[in-house]
Amino acid sequence: MSTNAPETTCNRRLRLGVDIGGTFTDFVLEDAAGGRTWFGKTLTTPHDPGDAIVEGMQTLLSEAQMTAADVVTVVHGTTLVTNAVIERTGARTALLATRGFRDVLEIGRELRYDIYDLQLDMPKPLVPRRWCADVPERIDAHGNVITPLDLVALDAIVAKLIDDGIESIAICFLHAFVNPAHEQQAAAHIRARWPSVAVCCSSDVLPEIREYERATATVMNAYVQPITDAYLRRLAARLGAIGFVGTIHIMLSSGRLTTIDGARRAPVHLLESGPAGGAMAGVHVCRASRLPDLLTFDMGGTTAKASLIQDYKPQITTHFEAARVRRFKKGSGLPVRVPVIDMIEIGAGGGSIAWLDTLGLLRVGPSSAGAVPGPACYDHGGMHPTVTDADLVLGYLDPDFFLGGRLTLNRAAAEHAIDAHVARPLGVTIEEAALGIHRVVNESMANAARVHIIEKGHDPRRFSMMAFGGAGPVHAFQVARLLHLQECLVPVGAGVASAFGFLAAPIAQELVWSAIVQLDRCDWSATSARIAAMEVEGSAFLRDAGIAQHEISVARTADMRYAGQGHEISVPVPGGQLDADAGQRIRVAFDQEYKRTFGRLVEHMAVQIVTWRTVISGPSPVMVTTPSVATNARASQKGTRSVRFPELASRIACPVHDRNALASGSVLTGPVLIEEAESTVVVGPHATVLVDAARTLRVSLHASPRAGALSHQHHDALARAGVVA
Repeated sequence: MSTNAPETTCNRRLRLGVDIGGTFTDFVLEDAAGGRTWFGKTLTTPHDPGDAIVEGMQTLLSEAQMTAADVVTVVHGTTLVTNAVIERTGARTALLATRGFRDVLEIGRELRYDIYDLQLDMPKPLVPRRWCADVPERIDAHGNVITPLDLVALDAIVAKLIDDGIESIAICFLHAFVNPAHEQQAAAHIRARWPSVAVCCSSDVLPEIREYERATATVMNAYVQPITDAYLRRLAARLGAIGFVGTIHIMLSSGRLTTIDGARRAPVHLLESGPAGGAMAGVHVCRASRLPDLLTFDMGGTTAKASLIQDYKPQITTHFEAARVRRFKKGSGLPVRVPVIDMIEIGAGGGSIAWLDTLGLLRVGPSSAGAVPGPACYDHGGMHPTVTDADLVLGYLDPDFFLGGRLTLNRAAAEHAIDAHVARPLGVTIEEAALGIHRVVNESMANAARVHIIEKGHDPRRFSMMAFGGAGPVHAFQVARLLHLQECLVPVGAGVASAFGFLAAPIAQELVWSAIVQLDRCDWSATSARIAAMEVEGSAFLRDAGIAQHEISVARTADMRYAGQGHEISVPVPGGQLDADAGQRIRVAFDQEYKRTFGRLVEHMAVQIVTWRTVISGPSPVMVTTPSVATNARASQKGTRSVRFPELASRIACPVHDRNALASGSVLTGPVLIEEAESTVVVGPHATVLVDAARTLRVSLHASPRAGALSHQHHDALARAGVVA
């Protein structure tokens, strides 16, 4: 994609976002000084993701007439950690626990995620029991040493594990979150005697209460650390080989960035790095469109996910599960209490396979064709019908303009796959089968999103939706219609929005301290000193990453509960020195949040603080939102295409517009297709599309079918965005 901005010369000013997905690797190259942005997308190379990164980066730099030496920062997100946990391809890992606690992974929480399933499959621990060892040592809940660490016994235990081929060791001693001395001593001893073995301590990975969750997070970190470290080293070397001499930052699951060294130490925080980028792109769109609340809808090649943004902030949770035995069943995965953006997997992606179950009912997913062999229409050997094949048959995709023309789609192959696996077995036409696939995936995604929003205590109808991902804009209109939403937004570069979100995220670090204390008995002097030390540590990390001290901000929260409860809620904590007055403000904040969440308060019940959290952040970068092509002088309509919409009884000749030729203030009436290289926006009948000042497409789903007519709500939203008076 070329730019319409004048060419200037200024070395090392570019920033590159790279998101490796299951099917595609996405790129966003930004020149903030020159006011230009380039987008790119290439097929992921599962055998070595670095191949796709180098290929896509060089292609985009060539288009921009720049070199790798001009790139000052590469921001990267990857599915490497998630895939390693799901596919069980991590390092051979052992767990060292306090004597008597070696079975913490096997015992878990003793909860059944489906109490009526008599043949329930529970998630298997990443470490088999034979590699779980207990070490003579004990520290009590107050941090006092009861039994000193036995280094002689430790040597014998580790030596035996090394003989068994162990590559990584997780250390999770009882109450190490209060006093980490034994963990740190054991780790130092092992590193000195066996330097080739990776070692992770729970006091470094997750210094919080709850033994099982702390153990699973530490084990998972140890399990993926060797492969993540090797991958990041290879990536740095490969980028260096093509001339890159800048800084590599890594996207965390919390929507924040860390350094490459930080990612090597704690790769468990990368579990949801790709989807987190999409949520951060949603935050950027919220601000640009002046919409404080938004539902993000991310549909890529493999999965579709949704998350809520409220008051311009993504919702963060520490209740996350990896590698679920049942994909959509809570409790069937391994719990990981690391901060992640709260999102839900709501369905399939473009590469998800359509199939008939034993009752002859049409299903879509969870199996995916991925990048290799891919959907049947890719002509790379895929034989099964996918969502992308159905979209092509229905006319939503241009076979000659997929990925901007870099990949030609084979419609005949798509029709053959749908006919063989769906149409003929059901006794329907190929078009009816394709429409059935389209409807099934839309209905399932809308239902899952509706449940997610309602569980959060909100009415779905009050949210606008932002659609992104390669397949998101294709399906967003129908999903939004099923949710009875008023408006759907599609930003520029929606097909690579996660990579864009990487560039919009701040560098940050979260530090935690678990210390259960009753609020009215808190030692505020000691607490303030501990939190201040955490802030000093986090600020030093950011300064090492190149952030000036005056640009660093601090946000505090506390996990709180009524005494005797087993779960906590997150409550904001005031800055500065904490004292009894601050404690009163914290109690008021707890009451407000508890009542908002549960609708009631428990009178005369003591309140406890369980965990203190401090987030030290750098500034959010100012992003270039103008697309690299914005030609207002030519007509935007490229032609028409035969398209079948679910609302209409037959195909129509639907107008097709070039998104890059649509000027701010342009108005279109559905049905209409709007194409850019990375995605296609499908808008059904009786809708109005308006391009706002940030070049975001704002689709009013309940507008009058008359051309140019806008709903009052849509008009007001566009007025706030500066498009209409």
